[in-house]
Amino acid sequence: MSRTFRLALVLGCVVLLVACESLRYYGQAVSGQLYILSHRTPIATLLQDPQTSPALKARLASITRIGAFAENELHLPLGSNYSTYVDLQRRYVVWNVFAAPEFSMQPLAWCYPIAGCVSYRGYFSEQSAQDFAATLKKQGLDVFVGGVAAYSTLGWFSDPVLNTIINRDDYQLAGLIFHELAHQIVFIPGDTEFNESFATTVEREGVQRWLASLDTAPQIRSQLAADINAQASRQQQFVSLVEAAVADLNALYAGPLAEAGKRQAKQQRLHQLREDYATLKAEWQGYDGYDAWFASDLNNAQLGTVVTYNRLVPAFTAMLHQANGDFALFYQNAMQLKQLDPALRAQKLQLLMSP
Repeated sequence: MSRTFRLALVLGCVVLLVACESLRYYGQAVSGQLYILSHRTPIATLLQDPQTSPALKARLASITRIGAFAENELHLPLGSNYSTYVDLQRRYVVWNVFAAPEFSMQPLAWCYPIAGCVSYRGYFSEQSAQDFAATLKKQGLDVFVGGVAAYSTLGWFSDPVLNTIINRDDYQLAGLIFHELAHQIVFIPGDTEFNESFATTVEREGVQRWLASLDTAPQIRSQLAADINAQASRQQQFVSLVEAAVADLNALYAGPLAEAGKRQAKQQRLHQLREDYATLKAEWQGYDGYDAWFASDLNNAQLGTVVTYNRLVPAFTAMLHQANGDFALFYQNAMQLKQLDPALRAQKLQLLMSP
């Protein structure tokens, strides 16, 4: 399907959906994607261009090698993805708005063509995202706006490399590319928890295999492995911290307290979460990678993003082990899960998470 035809199809969807969604919202989505598509430059061209800085050439060459590894070793659908580059002249490509009721961890959902119903609403303009967030706050909702450095178009277009990710370490680039390509293998419209946990599992195992494949000095590989493992450990500790707070808040919201009492207890638990993070940060000897996350006004919407993106990772990790590390078989089994009734799929995933 040609790019022009796909864009026409998307534009047609916009017109058809005017009755239930604002034309302005879908218009910014189409124009934002069109801008990216129209500003792509082939990486091969940039690598040969004497005007391209040596630093950028080095990063693009690394991404090319990572893409080849993804295709050849992890059986991910590279195709023409990550073969072009776009400099957006900004820190994030989109900003997602999340919302939840004041006394519930259940996020609001918005429904779209292709992606189904998801727990966020994305904008290519930060100001537009903040404006929409402000309207939700006026409704008494907990709201969180988060910047996104990359996303997958699920095979509808060839995804480019963006300046928003280009300066990351190689292992971080590898993880991001593996994660986004995994969405093209298995994606269930409307099931963010399934989609993100599956992709995160591919990302984590993929990075470990990529590391083992590096042709570098043992001491360098050993240090890189230590850095990766330290990051993974910190991430898991952070997730566990948030999950504990979410469990306590769920119990609070289901309890008998009046709204005023729940509101006070909620703020006390969020304050405790900040204190718990300060303790954890001290154990990390000052590592501040999550400071920006805690700089926001913590609320249900923000905490919910952490749980949604990580809860089923243990289930998919168990699936990969059952497949003896065979990614092709793992993908096949995940596709079989996709075909199941949602209730049965959830039951099977829950069983996989059991000890």
